Parts: sequence; C-alpha cells; structure tokens
Amino acid sequence: MSTPVHDPLSRERSHLSASRSALRAMREDVEALDISDVTANWVNAEVLAHQIEERIKALADLSDTPLFFGRLDYLHAPGAGEAEGAEGERFYIGRRHVHDQEGDPMVIDWRAPVSQAFYRASKKDPMDIALRRRFGYTGGDLTAYEDEHLSDPEETARTSRLLQQEIERPRVGPMRDIVATIQPEQDEIVRSGLSGTVCVQGGPGTGKTAVGLHRVAYLLYAHRERLARTGTLVIGPNRSFLHYIEQVLPALGELTVRQATVDDLVSHVEIKGTDDAAAAVVKGDARLAQVLRRALYAHVTMPTEPVMVVRGSRRWRVPAYELQDIVRELLDRDIRYGAAREALPQRIAHAVLVRMERSGEAPDDRVQDAVARDSAVKAAVKAAWPAVDPAKLVLRLLSDAEFLAEHAEGILDEDEQKAILWAKPARSVKSARWSAADAVLIDEATDLIQRTHSLGHVVLDEAQDLSPMQYRAVGRRCTTGSATVLGDLAQGTTPWATRGWQEALTHLGKPDALVEELTAGFRVPTDVIAYASRLLPHIAPGLTPVVSIRENPGHFEVRPVSAASEVVDACRAWLRHEGSTGLIAADARVPELAEALERAGIPYLGPGEETTRETRLTLVPASLAKGLEYDYVVLDEPRAVVDGEPDERTGLRRLYVALTRAVSGLTVTHAAPLPPQLLA
Repeated sequence: MSTPVHDPLSRERSHLSASRSALRAMREDVEALDISDVTANWVNAEVLAHQIEERIKALADLSDTPLFFGRLDYLHAPGAGEAEGAEGERFYIGRRHVHDQEGDPMVIDWRAPVSQAFYRASKKDPMDIALRRRFGYTGGDLTAYEDEHLSDPEETARTSRLLQQEIERPRVGPMRDIVATIQPEQDEIVRSGLSGTVCVQGGPGTGKTAVGLHRVAYLLYAHRERLARTGTLVIGPNRSFLHYIEQVLPALGELTVRQATVDDLVSHVEIKGTDDAAAAVVKGDARLAQVLRRALYAHVTMPTEPVMVVRGSRRWRVPAYELQDIVRELLDRDIRYGAAREALPQRIAHAVLVRMERSGEAPDDRVQDAVARDSAVKAAVKAAWPAVDPAKLVLRLLSDAEFLAEHAEGILDEDEQKAILWAKPARSVKSARWSAADAVLIDEATDLIQRTHSLGHVVLDEAQDLSPMQYRAVGRRCTTGSATVLGDLAQGTTPWATRGWQEALTHLGKPDALVEELTAGFRVPTDVIAYASRLLPHIAPGLTPVVSIRENPGHFEVRPVSAASEVVDACRAWLRHEGSTGLIAADARVPELAEALERAGIPYLGPGEETTRETRLTLVPASLAKGLEYDYVVLDEPRAVVDGEPDERTGLRRLYVALTRAVSGLTVTHAAPLPPQLLA
C-alpha cells in the first residue's frame, strides 16, 4: 500500500531524496567545468584545477551521513540585522549548503546565521521559531522525527529523545562530527570570533575536542578568504589521536586544515634520545628562553677595527666607533638576530655612501648594494655579528658546562644546570641523541634568529600536557592569528603539566584569552563519571566535577579477577554488544594481555588503527588513551596504571583518563587492591 502524500515522514524523505539529487547535480556541474581557455598560463591552470578538485571532494555525498538533521519553521519575517527569512519560511539545517537548479536553498549550512536558532532557541527564548524538528536516521535513511513547538505556551519543555539517541549511538571507526547535537553553551564557543583566543576547560565527555574542531569549521565558513591566505592548524598530542579525529572536518566539507603534533612542528633534528623527568622539566621551563637569548647574543662583539672600502682609486674609511654605534643601534632595536645580521652590511654601506656624497659623488642604490657585498664589509660583519646555527647553539649549551654556566647565571641554579648537561657531549649535531625537549629548544633558538611563520588560527588540543617552552613553540605559530586551546587540568599526565590556564596562556602569548568551562557531560555515563570523579579531590581539587546529562546511567561494574583470561572474558562480554570496545591497561601489562587475546582467538587493533565491524576491540596502553573513546571499556588493574607513573598524582591523573573513555559501559578488572582514592 502506498504511503499517503500527507504523511510528514514521507514528505521529509522526499525532501532528503531531492536534496541528494541537487547535491549530485552541484557536483556534476563542477566536474563539467572546462578551464582550458580561461587560464593565462600553466601555473594558473594547475591552481584552478586543484581548487576544482577540492570543490568536488567537498561536494561528496556520504551515503551513511545524514544530509540534514533538523528543520526550523519561523513565525515571522526577521527584522533588520537579524537572520534572513520570511513569514512561514522553512529551513533544513545540515552539514553543508545545497541548492537546486534555480539557486534556491534546499539545505542550509549549520554555520549560517539562520541556523543558529537550531542550537540556541528554547522555550524561554524561542528566537521567533514556531517549530524545531529533529530527524532520526538509521545509516543514511531518515526513519524518525521529533517536534518542539517553541512558541506554544501550552507545550512544556522536554528532553529530546532523538538527541539522547544520537549522543549514545554506538561508534565504530574514527571520531564523528556533533553538528546534530551541539548544545547552546558549546555553540557559543563554536561561533566566537576569529580575532580572539578561547581556552576551553572541559572534563571528560564535555565535547571540548569536538567544539574545537567545529570552531575551525565555523571560522573557515565565516572567514574563508582570510584563512585561505594565512592557514589553519590542529595540534594533537600524538598520531593516534590525530588519526582518530581526522575525518571530522572532511565530513563537514573542510579539507584544507593541516594536522600535526608539537613534535612535528619542531622537527629540526632527528629524535634519538629521551630525558629523565628532572631534565625534561628544566628544559621545558620558560627560563630556558632567556638562557638561549643570552647565549645567542653573546656572539655579537663590538668592532675594534675600522672598515676600509676601496672603490676604484678612492678609499673610504668607517671608523670603529661608528661601527660600534651601528651595532648598538641594531641591538637596541631588538629585532631578530638574523634580520639584524642582514641589516648590518647595508648600514655600513650607508655610512660609506654618506662619505661619498660629502665628497661630491652621487651614488645610487646599486652602489650601496655593491659596497654591502665588499669583502672588507663582509669580514667586519662576520667578526661583529657572526652567523649562528640554532642546533649548534643548543648543542654547545648542553655539552659545555662553562658555556652553560656563563649564560644561565642568575637564571638556573647549579643543580638545574647539572640536570640538563649531557653526561657524554656529542661530537656533532647529527650524532647527538636529541630528545623531544631538545628539539623545542632548537625551535626557540631558530625563532630568535629568524621569525617563525604565523598562521591565521591554531587549535591546540590536550593542552594541559604541554611545557611552557612547548606553549611558546605553538604560540610562535599564531603570533598574528588566534587560537583555540582545549584541555582538562585534571588530565595532565606529564611532570610539567599545566598548573593553571592563565599561566599557560601567558606562555602561549595570549594572556587576554577568554577561558570557558564546560561541565555538562554528554559522552560519559552517569555512574562512570561519578566513580571517576572520586579522584578529583586528589588530582585537581579546584575543578568542578562533570555532571552527566544523559538519562541512561550506563553499565558499570568493578570485577575482581585472578587471571588474564578473565580480563579477556570481560572483553568478550562487551563485544556481544553493538559498537567498539577498548581494553585499557598499564603499558607494562599490554604484552601479557595481547598474548591472552591471541590465545583466545580474539582479533584486536592498536590505538590509531580504525575499527571495523569485524574487528571492534582495541588494546590501548594507558599512556595513549587520552582523547580516545569507545562504546565499552575494560580497564585492567587500576593500581598498575597508577604505579606506572613517576609519582602518585600523575598516576592518579592517568587513571582518571583511563576511567573516562567509555561511552556506554565500563568494567574495571583487578587482582591487586584498588587505589584507596577509588574506595571513597
């Protein structure tokens, strides 16, 4: 029997089908473009062809991703300055803009001003919305809808069932976007302006990573031309995390955002070594920037001999005192070491030209350039302001106790100097066993010599684990742009973890950034976050605990075990449910558990590998769990997770991270006694 035409679900499905057809037509129009006669040369042709290729990718219709997820019906035509629309006008809200052959919109981009009411309208403030409709999907098929009559005083506010289902929907594969479930407080951050830096403190499950990624997508929509010139960058803690989030922006049609770790940004040398905690803390201290500056500018010496420039039969002499004045002026200007070194020969040449003009000659710019290249001028510059290689500068500081002591005097004490000195000095930059912290020092020295390129916007996730020197390295990438800083002070698991956001933002070079706190939990179930929050008084006593807004309390169990096979049984039980499962364990216990899984014939992946419907279990070392999430988690031996860290506070923070990776269910297995902080 055919479905009646007045059936609302049938009409919405028809609109979805028509919208997909319109999107396909938009893509075909771009594919059919002929640029053979519209470009001036092959370079322009290559650029235009690349732009067309990116546009075609952005117009891809992902069959299992809903093209629109909501609808807004306006009551009246908005007044001047408000969102566009007319009386009775209807807008479908989706991941990208879709229009028909006449150019009329069929789906409105979620970032457009008219879409804002979908996220912020409420019974208290309807924002002139008569009806907000949410759609439910199974795969890519529209299967349900739910209405809110926001302007009807007779209808009471209620929790959206479809919204809850979308939040709790099982996840397999990489992180997905949250455009259908963005909450008002999240939307406010997402739509904040490009000029300001925003820091988001958010506990587990508050959606801070998704908010940061969606803010990038919004900024690219609102300021596309500017960010196309200046660039955008997302910085994550490790490759596994970046792989997990890499599909979010492409799903929103954004393909140009670069992703990197801090180590990628400062990869001037090959990392071959590691630092102990004491050395890493000192090397990560912002005071090292002062030491490096002193060591660098110690290479500048005041000239003691005049410069004699021979031009034909004439000799032009610049006395030592005048050369000293030139060097002092450049030092006082506090410009980059390399820029000052490049300016010095021109300043000396200018002094020579002044003498030429006084004698009646009329030299031009070509003469000044020739004088600047004169061998006598080059020799004077080399002696007074020599070229410095940043890696060699750091190598000498870490290898030469006297050199370090000279430039760290009054900044680092003797114990701190001993902590960072290499026991066996390296012979060369290539043979040195550089650590990750050393690479950051080289990056600092590189910037002292030559300015680092600045981007338009940078997103820094899991920021609580960065050292002050790492913050400076990131800050150099957005000196003329803005940043979105994301983190949770309770999840800081490095010896140099951030103590407070104001201090961190100062090191980043953004002391005036706005700090926002997200406390509503959308991902972690109530029982799980309540159990994990027992640790907060011991790891971050000043933070507000996350409050789960989910109606489903989730599945939670603490299970004593006596063998690895029982841990495998717990994993097998979760694998009977739909969705992904993570087995998280102290790094030292991973080999034993891997062997137990293999004996049981259960396939598993490593963190960063994409789950499939056939392989849904991931074995995760606790050190790599941060930022990841699974429908179900088995957490093995909490005591071992704590004991695997240098100190108890860091261990408890690592445990807090591991406990909060579950979306639907958590089983804690243990043979050893639980940490007493969990028994409260």
